[in-house]
Amino acid sequence: MSEERRRMLLSLAAVCIYDKEREKKNRRCWAKKWLLQRPRYSHINLMAELALQEPNDFRNYLRMDSCTYQQLLSLLEPMLTKQDTCMRKAITAHERLSATLRFLATGRSYEDLQYSVAISKQSLSKIIPETCDAIIATLQEEYLKFPETEEEWLEIAKTFEERWQFPHCLGATDGKHVKIVPPANSGSYYFNYKKDFSVVLLAIANANYEFIMVDIGINGRISDGGAINRSIFYEKLNTGSLNIPRVARIMNSETVLPYVFVGDDAFSLRPDSMKPYPGPYLSPQQRIFNYRLSRARRIIENVFGILVNRFRIFKTSINLDVKTIDKIVMAACILHNFLRRNCNQYIRVGVDIENLEDGSISTGYRANNELLDLQITNQGQSQTMARYVRDQYMQYFNNEGSVLWQNRFTNLNTFT
Repeated sequence: MSEERRRMLLSLAAVCIYDKEREKKNRRCWAKKWLLQRPRYSHINLMAELALQEPNDFRNYLRMDSCTYQQLLSLLEPMLTKQDTCMRKAITAHERLSATLRFLATGRSYEDLQYSVAISKQSLSKIIPETCDAIIATLQEEYLKFPETEEEWLEIAKTFEERWQFPHCLGATDGKHVKIVPPANSGSYYFNYKKDFSVVLLAIANANYEFIMVDIGINGRISDGGAINRSIFYEKLNTGSLNIPRVARIMNSETVLPYVFVGDDAFSLRPDSMKPYPGPYLSPQQRIFNYRLSRARRIIENVFGILVNRFRIFKTSINLDVKTIDKIVMAACILHNFLRRNCNQYIRVGVDIENLEDGSISTGYRANNELLDLQITNQGQSQTMARYVRDQYMQYFNNEGSVLWQNRFTNLNTFT
């Protein structure tokens, strides 16, 4: 090797050593100092104090009492627990779940939330979707199980008849637009008729104010009829794969009627899907049918309203990746059902209350200002069979299926 080449190689080696030394000196620490003191600054300390001294404040903080929270944590802990490393201790399942619940309860940004949970926004952007995945994977089968057998549908119909005097009702159906900040370069893809950007949430509720089906993710630009027709539920309904019970005689009656879902004017009138008689000039019999249908249909309106008021993430335009939004909405719906069954004070107010003496209705929570209503559309001439089924229900409600107070509500112009 020539002397000149040897000197050149030594010079290059010296430059590399110098660059590495400079890189070491300029390298920042891997976490901010206050974040390294998470046990000191985290809201975990506040939660422990609230659980002992102020249970009502704890319930307001996470939207559930401490016992229910511990039950939820025990179910999710196996999926949320991570391994400690030689570099640092892992963020615990307790910290991950409480941060996610606080995010759902407030709708705060990751940037804002990091200061109360003492977890960096970069970590939160991974932790919250992962926790939503854990909620879906762990709880969906038990708390958001779509009926698969005729017996399960019959149980739902029985509860509707007992609580809301609507026989053969399989569920209350409705859809809402969940407001979002549109992704970059998405144009008008998510732009809806309310001049907001959204994804569509279609849902069915049972008589106990619980979701039995949730379909989320259709872009808000799609017309309401198109969104409904693209849902998995309507696909199964059209193919007859829902195992819905056949036409049967109503309990303690000679009237034979099919099993139906109930919805508002945004839905098509079908033999298996009832909606109100349209127009302001209705006969007393038609108005009574609309009132009786509205008693069952308003359940899903209240469910959406309760969901929004408990998880105030829905009061914001959610500024996340659309796939993450789908996870968050699904996780919130599952948590609603979980809390409905396990937290006695979850629904203390917020549902419609009827005054059977004077025929007035005190409406509960509504989601109209946050989860936008589906657009009411003119569906055109209904099918003959569907109209016949609706007329049969009208005759039943005005005769042997009547209730003592229904005539008091016929003077109302609308049924919300």
